[in-house]
Formats: sequence, C-alpha cells, structure tokens
Amino acid sequence: MALMRSALRIGVTLIAVSAAVFVGWRLWQFYTLAPWTRDARILANVVEIAPDVSGLISGVNVVDNQQVRRGDVLFVIDQDRFKVAVQQAQAEVAMKTQALRLARDTATRNTSLEREDSAAISSQAAEDTTVSAAEAAAELQAADAALATAQINLERSTVRAPVDGYITNSNVNVGDYATVGQGVLALVDSGSFYVYAYFMETKLPAVQDGARARVELMAGGVSIEGVVGGISRAIANTGEGSGLLAQVNPNFDWIRLAQRIPVRIRLGELPAGVRLAAGMSATVVVLPQKP
Repeated sequence: MALMRSALRIGVTLIAVSAAVFVGWRLWQFYTLAPWTRDARILANVVEIAPDVSGLISGVNVVDNQQVRRGDVLFVIDQDRFKVAVQQAQAEVAMKTQALRLARDTATRNTSLEREDSAAISSQAAEDTTVSAAEAAAELQAADAALATAQINLERSTVRAPVDGYITNSNVNVGDYATVGQGVLALVDSGSFYVYAYFMETKLPAVQDGARARVELMAGGVSIEGVVGGISRAIANTGEGSGLLAQVNPNFDWIRLAQRIPVRIRLGELPAGVRLAAGMSATVVVLPQKP
C-alpha cells in the first residue's frame, strides 16, 4: 500500500513537472517567436505649414483641433504690400510694352528707309534700331516675369490647407510675424494614419509583407484590421543616429536582448466612432496566413 502511494506521488510529481515544462516551453515560444508585440504606436504624416512669403498675420481662420479640408484658408498674411507690388509690376509691363512698340516701329521704319534709299540712313543705324527692338522685347519678358512673381506672392499670402486633416497644437495669432520657410501651424493628415509596430527580430520570420494584422488600441480596447505594409531594412545604431533611420532604444543597456525592428501596418476601415491620434499605444498581432 505504501509502495502504491509512493508511486502515485512520484507519478503526480512527474506529471506536474512535465506540465510545467510544457507550459513554460509554450510560453517561451509565444513570447519569443509568436508574431505579436505590445510596442506599437499610431502615427500619421504631420504637415508643417510654413508660408512662402513673409509678413504680419492679418487673419487666422482656424482654431486648435479643428478639422479642415484641402484648400481651406488657414491664415492670411497682410496683403497691402503684395497688392502694391502687383500694381507696380503691372505699370512696369505697360511701360515696357509701349517701349517695345516704339522700338519695333522705329526698326521697321529704318529698315524700309534703308531698303528704299541707302543714302538716307546707314546700315549700322538700321541694325542698331533692330537690336534695340530685340532688347525692348527682352525687357518686356522680364517685366512679365516680375508681374507673375508679384501675383504669386499675393496669392500665397493666403495660406491654405494642402491636405484634409486636423489642426493641432495651434499657437498662432493675428499680429504674429510669419517668416518664409518657418513653421506656423501643424496639420495632421487625416488620410495618413498608420501603425509602427516594433517586433523583436526573433519574431520577424513569422511576419510577411501583405499578411493580415489586428491592431488593438489601448484606448478603449478597440480592434482594427490591418495589413503588413513592410518591414524596415535599417535602424540607426545606438548613439549614431543621423535622423534618417529609425531610432530604436534598447530596453536594457546592460544585457543583450533581441533587437526590435519597425514594421509598418496599413490600417483598414475604422470602426464607427473611433478617433485616432498620432502617438496612441497599441498591440499588434500578425494573423496566420491562409494556405
């Protein structure tokens, strides 16, 4: 009887140890090989709205977090100076047009006079008037170009949204001075949201381009269908980033862990009522592909 009890205890112990080993092995496989990660972020293209002309801002047509459509007016730079520049350029074109007309009439008259009576005017004088007409034509072309530039500057003093999106972190006011090439507003492109998921390199063999993926937002536990759009082919070395490659900081500096590689996920149709914001956290699971 005692022998049976001892054998039973040994059997139960072996079963428990085997089960623990099996569970541990499956967990190790799941955490190190299964294609999923909690280290994922919702991202989007952020357009830096910078004016093409400088001047005082005379009107702001948007507020923070406002949704805008492509072509909507965001803000206006004071246009008085640009309108005057257009008027000045128009006057210059009118003056050059009259100068060209006079130069051509003179060249035509002198050429005819030389042909009819060579003693009345020298060939050199006739040629000079022809050259003057050509120079007048070139000056008119330059004036036309200056007018076109002035009109472009006037048009671009009204700054419009280049894409559909949302104004974010707005801090622009009437009276601020806008400088060429310096950002004034940030516009989040509403059609550009995607996910950057950082997978350990041990999991990459199970991640294939075009595979279906499930994106689970931390906010509200919402699940969104997606597709693997591509796997990054390079990341920056620690401390050697140039800004062109993805920066992936190690979890620990004192132990060597599997490197994390960015995987881009294209999002499918959003569930009703879901609002995305760049920077949200998410979990990404790459689903097994159908044979």
